[in-house]
Amino acid sequence: MAEKRDYYEVLGLQKGASDEEIKKAFRKLAKEYHPDLNPDNPGAEARFKEVNEANDVLSDTEKRRRYDQFGHAGIDPSYGGAGGGFGGFGGFGGFGGGDGIDLGDIFDSIFGGGMGSRASQASGPRRGSDISISLDISFMEACKGITHEIEINRAETCDTCNGNGAKPGTTPKTCGDCGGQGKIRIQQRTILGSMSTTQTCSRCHGKGKIIETPCTTCNGAGRIQKRKKVSVGIPAGIDDGQTLSVRGEGNVGTNGGAKGDLNVRISVRKDPLFERRGYDIHCEIPITYSQAVLGAEIDVPTIDGGVKLTVPEGTQPDTVLRLKSKGVKKLQREGRGDQLVKVLLEVPRNLSKQQKDYVKQLDGMFTEKNFEKRMKFSDRVKKFGEDLKKSFN
Repeated sequence: MAEKRDYYEVLGLQKGASDEEIKKAFRKLAKEYHPDLNPDNPGAEARFKEVNEANDVLSDTEKRRRYDQFGHAGIDPSYGGAGGGFGGFGGFGGFGGGDGIDLGDIFDSIFGGGMGSRASQASGPRRGSDISISLDISFMEACKGITHEIEINRAETCDTCNGNGAKPGTTPKTCGDCGGQGKIRIQQRTILGSMSTTQTCSRCHGKGKIIETPCTTCNGAGRIQKRKKVSVGIPAGIDDGQTLSVRGEGNVGTNGGAKGDLNVRISVRKDPLFERRGYDIHCEIPITYSQAVLGAEIDVPTIDGGVKLTVPEGTQPDTVLRLKSKGVKKLQREGRGDQLVKVLLEVPRNLSKQQKDYVKQLDGMFTEKNFEKRMKFSDRVKKFGEDLKKSFN
């Protein structure tokens, strides 16, 4: 029997690792070695199974306790006991009431399918893997929605062999070792008596079929890479960083399995006028001194075109005015956000002598009651002086 690696070593952990550390390590490695993500790496499936086996044990409190105490023998009685080494334990010979125990059935009940089901899945339909791409769109395209036609490389069914991997005129043969099941049973003598385990067939690698004359187009894979154009509908209101899933536009499956999906991550370019915050749109518009003092009606750009906005008399710098329902359409529900307009008071520069004289003349006509903020500030300064004077007395 091949020597198994320490389960903690498999997950890259130290003995005594926390449940959270085990979960995090398993997720990372399972994603890294998943067979669907490594179609060209023959060693990925074996590594994935090793990682999954280690997690099955270390994530279970009772199994982990037995493993920490007895090693692999604590969770696999046949480990190190093949070849009849435990034949003298007659009391276990009839365990289960018969001639032997199907260890694959035990794995099925403990691991939710175990080795046997994974082997059978290899010869059954398997869903194609997803394809992930990024798509760059403009601010207005995100607000209004648009249909983009994009080109992707994806796995398609080979037209030459119709996906069976065999050269035209020939057909795949049923594997003689496993009878087309993709798995074989191995009988062992253990401390519990005679047990059988289910393993992936080494001849057909779990496919159940042998291709004696491979298709020259796909080299027996049944799939080839093709460049395809796909129309992607971008809904109005999509935001930067969100992902659209286009069903059935990913890689083709194997053995009649469904196609994967196309996942499109949206990147929205910045706009020179507008900034989006949630479903609201923000913009800044400069106004003149007289517009702020006397009030005015100004033109404001929106994603629907220009509109008129009333600036009230006496508007202060950095005041924010609201345009209802002029923002972004809400995804999958009715309504839109608002547009918030921040007015920036622009102080005139490069005045002529005459203009300066007029400003001085105008300034002399104002009284304190025309400047509410300055009056409040003067009152605070006066109080501060009084409090300071008292502190020294």
